[in-house]
Order: sequence, then structure tokens, then C-alpha cells
Amino acid sequence: VRAGKEIREMLRWASAWRLPHRGLGPSSPSFSRVPVAPSSSQGGTEPRPVPLSYRLLDGEATRPPLVFLHGLFGCKTNFNSIAKALAQQTGRRVLTVDARNHGDSPHSPDMSYEAMSQDLQDLLPQLGLVPCVLIGHSMGGRTAMLLALQRPELVERLIAVDISPVESPSSLNFPNYVAAMRAIDIPDEASLSGARKLVDEKLSCVIQSISMRQFLLTNLVEVDGRFMWRVNLDALAQHLDKILNFPPRRETYSGPSLFLLGGNSQFVLPSHHPEIRRLFPRAQMQTVPNASHWVHSDCPQDFMAAVRDFLA
Repeated sequence: VRAGKEIREMLRWASAWRLPHRGLGPSSPSFSRVPVAPSSSQGGTEPRPVPLSYRLLDGEATRPPLVFLHGLFGCKTNFNSIAKALAQQTGRRVLTVDARNHGDSPHSPDMSYEAMSQDLQDLLPQLGLVPCVLIGHSMGGRTAMLLALQRPELVERLIAVDISPVESPSSLNFPNYVAAMRAIDIPDEASLSGARKLVDEKLSCVIQSISMRQFLLTNLVEVDGRFMWRVNLDALAQHLDKILNFPPRRETYSGPSLFLLGGNSQFVLPSHHPEIRRLFPRAQMQTVPNASHWVHSDCPQDFMAAVRDFLA
């Protein structure tokens, strides 16, 4: 996996990151440390939504806005340059969002797709952004799929980036990543460069890919003078089996759907296509050559062209 423009941009952004630092908008108040949200609503019927951190770029209100959902260990800044470019190219409003337990959004013990879908069902109507075009990468793609199946009236069309509703053998490294990140103890007196060097050395025993380690390092932040992970590793570790699978569904989403795949990725296999078409009968498959799982980072121009063509 080669580091693309978005990963480099994230690295520059992360090096200056300090709490408090929240997204724009009324749903993103300031917190002095990582906020913690209450767990599920009483009775356990529906997950309780958390106030997600987001960034909204303005555009024409007459056309469905674009809503970007990042993958596991990512954050809304993954799509910074793409969001700006597509806002200019399409004239539409563009929303980038931090999932719960990621980026600047609150931490919660619940990390199911049902909970992540509920967060968006709460946020999108609040911002007047429905129906929208949902564009989700990896974990964000599965959140987008579930939201489209549960509340099709909120989703004008769907783009799932290099992910399917079927478990992929390629995602089996993620438990090792979480375990390695949790095992690292950073000394209190460490500087940012010292902390990053230490973490990179420890992770290199488990993760050979330099760009993958750099991507994970964007989650290393300073809070009250100490370096820590801003992703909620405890919640991820506890619910990783849920994240790596898709909840079984019987309903279908009849809106236009694009499954945009990386040519060098093994996350979506031909054997997944029947289940994709069962749940999303109007699904189109498109492959971006020379792209890894991080299609938008490896080939941003091809990625944006595919999005624009699908909107046309």
C-alpha cells in the first residue's frame, strides 16, 4: 500500500493536532479531553446516537449533498482534499464525518454498525442533508450500506469503496493492529517525534507496510501533556468481530449503488457479488486499476472521476 496524498495530508495535520479540537457545526462542542458518550439507550432496543464531529462545505441546496464516511482507524480529514475538489467540481454541499470512537467524535462502548448508522440517522436530518449521496470507504462503506437498507428514504444513491457486505479475508490483520497499538506504553516525558519514533519501531514488528504504520500514527495525539491514541482501542478490540462482518439483512436498497473497487485489493472477491446484488439489486461494479484498498488515496483523480460519472 503506497502512501497517497490524503495520508500525507493527514500526517501534516496530525503533527499539529492538540485537544481540544473539534469539527465545525452545532453538533461539535469543545471538550477538554476525549469525550465519552453514554452507552446504549435503556431497554437495548436502539443504540443511542452520539454527537459526531463533522465538517460541512457549502454548496447548492437543491441537489443531494455528498456525505463521506471513513474507514477503520481513519477520520474525516482522510477526505479533505477530495471533499474540497468535489465541492468545487459538482457545486454540491459536502459533509465529512468522524465515526464514533474515531477522530474528534465521542468515545462510546458501543461500536456496532447499527450504532454508527443511528448516529447518521440523527445527524443528517438535523443538518438538512437528506436525501444524500453516501460515499463510504471500508468500515464507512458498510455503515453506508446498512443506513441505505434501514432508511432508504435518506439515501439518494450509495457508493461503497472497496468493501462488500461479506466478510473479507484481507481484513484479518486488523486484530493484530489493534493488539499492537494497545500494547505500546509511551513514557510521559516523550516528545512528539520521540513518541512517533517509539510507536513506529514497536508497530514495525507486526506491520511491515510503512504507509500503514504512518496511517495508524495519525491517531497518536497529545492530551494533557501525554501521548495517547485518539481511537477508542478498547471499544474496537471488543467489537472487532462486528466491524469485520456485516449484520445479516433481509431488506433491499433499490436506489442506484456503485461498488468501487481497488484493482490491487482483495477485499471484494467475485464470490461476494451475489450477496451484493441480493441486497443492492441496482449495484454497478467498477474497478480502479493500480489502486489498493485505499482507492481514494492511491488514485484520487480516478476516484473523483468515478464519483462524478455516477452522479451524472
